[in-house]
Amino acid sequence: MAAVVAAAVTTLPTVSSTPSSLTNPKLSSFFSLPSSSSSLSCPSLFLNRWNHFLAVTSRGSASQSTRIEAASAVADADIDIDTEEESAASQPSTKPKTGKAALLLKRDRGRSKRFLEIQKLRESKKEYDVSTAVSLLKQMANTRFVESVEAHFRLNIDPKYNDQQLRATVNLPKGTGQTVRVAVLTQGEKVDEAKNAGADIVGGEDLIEQIKGGFMDFDKLIASPDMMPKVASLGKLLGPRGLMPNPKAGTVTADIPLAIQEFKKGKVEYRVDKTGIVHLPFGKANFPEEDLIVNFMAAVRSVDINKPPGAKGVYWKSAHICSSMGPSIKLNIREMLDYKNPTPA
Repeated sequence: MAAVVAAAVTTLPTVSSTPSSLTNPKLSSFFSLPSSSSSLSCPSLFLNRWNHFLAVTSRGSASQSTRIEAASAVADADIDIDTEEESAASQPSTKPKTGKAALLLKRDRGRSKRFLEIQKLRESKKEYDVSTAVSLLKQMANTRFVESVEAHFRLNIDPKYNDQQLRATVNLPKGTGQTVRVAVLTQGEKVDEAKNAGADIVGGEDLIEQIKGGFMDFDKLIASPDMMPKVASLGKLLGPRGLMPNPKAGTVTADIPLAIQEFKKGKVEYRVDKTGIVHLPFGKANFPEEDLIVNFMAAVRSVDINKPPGAKGVYWKSAHICSSMGPSIKLNIREMLDYKNPTPA
């Protein structure tokens, strides 16, 4: 061993002739000579550092191929793991949920089993076209009675401003499917006209007194213009029920026979609530799909035509339809506005 060390010392370059490869600043610490006050001798310290440098460089060059092979193997393993994870994620988990994961959402905890089952027929966040939505609605209306079908339109308006209020009527071509009881407040010759037109209840001041006493056995109240000063006293009773006669709703008119016929055939009044939503019935669940679509599109056209002058930006924000006891179905706004009723063959 001593002979090998001696040979190595004799072959080392002298301090005055350091190879260019050793002038690298990162390696200069290996060959920096100690000061004269150091206890170690210069040759022995220099030899130790030189041997350490050779060991590090030889180890690095010898293991370079090994490191490359190891890195390649790790990369292959990562690819295999990623592929397995993707395939596992694509397959639905059959493991039953336990603990909090098995609990119903807060909004569904008060729902019936029937409701929870039928709402699986539709995707909650998907936007449906009109035809598909009406078909789903009929599938969901499976109660023991005939459900009404409703449309709910969220509009970009604020009814607290006068120029953003919406109140109008729409004639549903296929009717509402309901028997509408019409009461008429009039006097003189128009009493007979109203009776002949099919009004269920006709009266004047006597009918006003009955209403003040709590009589509300009617669905629509129509009044002639000359009766409005007397009808004003009924505002607190009729207003909250949506029965107060109003010219915008078509319930204050001089042509009483025409108004009676329209409401009997399917004229519906609607108005926006304080949150900017219009709630509008457009038929019964036992209507044919074609009839429901015709009525629904008539409602859409009416709401679109009666856009308040103060409405700014995007008028339609969302649209849903549902049966009276079923979950809502979201509609695609663009497709709904562009929809055209199929022409009969």
